[in-house]
Amino acid sequence: MFKFIKRMFAWWDGATIGTLFVLFRKYRFIAEDEFGNRYFEEKKPSFDGKKRRMVTYTGYADASRVPSDWHGWLHHTFEAPPSEQPLLRQEWEKDHQANLTGTVWAWHRKGSMSGDGKRGHATGDYEAWSPDQR
Repeated sequence: MFKFIKRMFAWWDGATIGTLFVLFRKYRFIAEDEFGNRYFEEKKPSFDGKKRRMVTYTGYADASRVPSDWHGWLHHTFEAPPSEQPLLRQEWEKDHQANLTGTVWAWHRKGSMSGDGKRGHATGDYEAWSPDQR
């Protein structure tokens, strides 16, 4: 029961029931990427003559989790989806990595309040002020 209610309102954690209904009626499933994101394309072109393309995320909705080849397909840079015509990768290209900024897995500098909060010792001629000093 809770999952059903969550699906009605929680757009940030997967597709809502309304989104799934529209996808079922007006879109066709294209493919799923290695992260579990599912890609769809409209069955009939929109008013501008292009078929709209959509992605539903697995888990938290974050656009940085879309790989570059699928991003190009979503924005009509590539006509064929990467599942049919994969992009040629250069040997110097790195694998896709989601942006972790703002998440619990984000990098924090040493001594950050978000990290362990312990700074390294100050070096040089710095002396900390003490209320007992006059």
